[in-house]
Amino acid sequence: MAEPDPTLAALQTRLAYTFHDPALLALAVTHPSWLADHPGETESNQRLEFLGDAVLLLILTDELFRLFPGEREGALSRHRAALMKGGFLARLARELGLAACLRLSAGEERAGGRDRLAALEDAFEALVGALYLDTGLDQVRRVVLGVYGDLAAQLATVGSGENPKGRLQELVQPRHGNDALRYEVVHTGGTPHAREYQVAVLLLDRQLGVGHGSSKKLAEEAAAAAALKTWPLAEIRSESLPQGGA
Repeated sequence: MAEPDPTLAALQTRLAYTFHDPALLALAVTHPSWLADHPGETESNQRLEFLGDAVLLLILTDELFRLFPGEREGALSRHRAALMKGGFLARLARELGLAACLRLSAGEERAGGRDRLAALEDAFEALVGALYLDTGLDQVRRVVLGVYGDLAAQLATVGSGENPKGRLQELVQPRHGNDALRYEVVHTGGTPHAREYQVAVLLLDRQLGVGHGSSKKLAEEAAAAAALKTWPLAEIRSESLPQGGA
């Protein structure tokens, strides 16, 4: 590999963690566009992003469960969604200096890719995935919670009320069950490195709303927000719809 990247060295200092396998860290900040300019490299951070999303979900679920022993499932789900919201993860990424670390194609750099919310969110989740592979769950939990800081204080700043998916789930769940809502990608457009997603949210087989976003998560949130605006709450709870569970 080339000379050590000083931005990655600085990132590890901020994390208070040094990677045993520096290649994992380099992969975590490799945007898919990078491959177009570097045909000898064949992998971007997308697989690590997939892994990191699941690891982050587990860490936050466990910590919120411990932190709020008196709160019910719906409130805990809203807290978790607020702390995993794309814009919030992008903010954490900026605070860590991940933007300066991103490996982008020349074209993506010129197009402002270093500041794209989706790129920063993806890099943060990929970083969590890389940490997990490099060290295991106990250490990655320590690092991630160190990055987040006081979760209760963070929740006060982000406001769990800005979680349309959680609010829609809370309305639907009592009558129709946990699995009645589903989100489906109905269209994908844009360039390979600046995707635009269209997602529909369905209650059983009934479409409630459609949303657009630069990532699937953002499009899902927009679809849930559209559902909350379009359908009266009484209709979402309506007895005319079949009940969940089987």
